[in-house]
Amino acid sequence: MPRLKESEIIPEVIDDFHPSLLLQVSYPSNHESVSLGNTIKPADVQDTPAIELHSSGAATSTKSYTLILTDPDAPSRDDPKWSEMCHWIATNVPLTTSTSDNAADMDGGQSAGMQTVAKGLKEVVEYLGPSPPPKTGKHRYVFIVFEPADGKSDTNLTAPEDRKHWGTGKARHGIRQWAGENGLVPVGANFFYSQNEEQ
Repeated sequence: MPRLKESEIIPEVIDDFHPSLLLQVSYPSNHESVSLGNTIKPADVQDTPAIELHSSGAATSTKSYTLILTDPDAPSRDDPKWSEMCHWIATNVPLTTSTSDNAADMDGGQSAGMQTVAKGLKEVVEYLGPSPPPKTGKHRYVFIVFEPADGKSDTNLTAPEDRKHWGTGKARHGIRQWAGENGLVPVGANFFYSQNEEQ
């Protein structure tokens, strides 16, 4: 949680929360893994990532979760007039059932527990690979895992009308508003930085 605060994801993107899940995100085709603020080149995050969710004890294996990817720095962190930008909404994300301490190869390999669209994740909004514009510095790309606040199903989620501002039409609006409208609360997060080579 300290890195989410240091990067100002809390409170700019989401309110403070108590995480109950460990979210692991990897891009197996490029051997990259997301690690709470590491930097990854845009070219290496164009394919839909693989996801692994581990419980810290409070979650149950019968639940499924919703995962989003948002960019609060569009077109730049200094001028976030397009933020937030919706890059992905996927549902039907289960907990990883592997009991191995090395369930995910953090060098970018894909374990049997990694969830992908091909393995049953349902996309509410199709994955859009990050493409930060030239001369806009580093962007924060934030993955957040949600569960229904009422503990019930999250299958009736509404897609935002637009990727920009998550359809709200207001700068600095996005996932917090969308999650509230859909009755979701955050239970895990991860993020990386990425920037255009032209700076």
